[in-house]
Amino acid sequence: MAFSGYVFENATAISPHLEEPRVGPTSQFCAELAKKLNCYVLAGYPEKLSDDEDKPPVLDAIPDPEQQLLDSTSTVTPGLPGSSSTQAVGANSAVLYDPQGEWAGGYRKTNLYDTDKTWAKPGTGFATFHLPSPLQTVSLGICMDLNTMPGTPWTSLEDGPYELADYVIKNKAKVLVLLNSWLKSSQPQDLDDDGKNDWNTLEYWASRLRPLWAKDARGVGEGEGEETIVVVCNRSGTENGITFAGTSSIFSMVRNSGRPKLLDMMERDEEGVRVWNITI
Repeated sequence: MAFSGYVFENATAISPHLEEPRVGPTSQFCAELAKKLNCYVLAGYPEKLSDDEDKPPVLDAIPDPEQQLLDSTSTVTPGLPGSSSTQAVGANSAVLYDPQGEWAGGYRKTNLYDTDKTWAKPGTGFATFHLPSPLQTVSLGICMDLNTMPGTPWTSLEDGPYELADYVIKNKAKVLVLLNSWLKSSQPQDLDDDGKNDWNTLEYWASRLRPLWAKDARGVGEGEGEETIVVVCNRSGTENGITFAGTSSIFSMVRNSGRPKLLDMMERDEEGVRVWNITI
């Protein structure tokens, strides 16, 4: 969420920052920038639900890490973290504008993280946009969409599941864009790591897209040699005591090549604009 920040305690806290789709400040910014630069512009924002929209229950507060160890059958008390006496007020969304400054599409995050679960309604599935050349087919995900869906059991390294990667393959996407607010890795750094980049997080992103590059991916030979450019735009810095991984990056992932190719990356604490010239 580009302008609002991400770490909100509950639905009440985020409500003043919710935006109407197409007319809110993020949409206006994207429209103006896209038209000025004659390009497509994507950005995340907290979308306000319409009055007549179904509003599912959400948690009253972000769960304590120790509470997350409880299984899904545990009972909860209304008004306490883990309860669901509050209704969703928005969605963790993204908007896409075309070079004419016109709305080209939107997307709601499907796989919600703990912070989202206090206010957001999940989306109904990933999004793909069919754009003019050279972009062509572009798929979009938001942060936690990289992980397995709730209730889906992990089977193996080869079989995953890898829902987002499978979706990209099914839709023959040339580009995958991830709009992330991924937290700093809690894993220990290597002794020779200078700390400028979050390598643990970077490697995890690539591993969750394994079917796009692994030799032993399911359906070996099918789509062999097809390339997907993966652009990860990740939050940096600290908000309300939460530190983000930064390390925005771009990959070339070629089916059955055996490894992902990191084309470039930003540092953990780096803020700025990076221009990448690629052939699709």
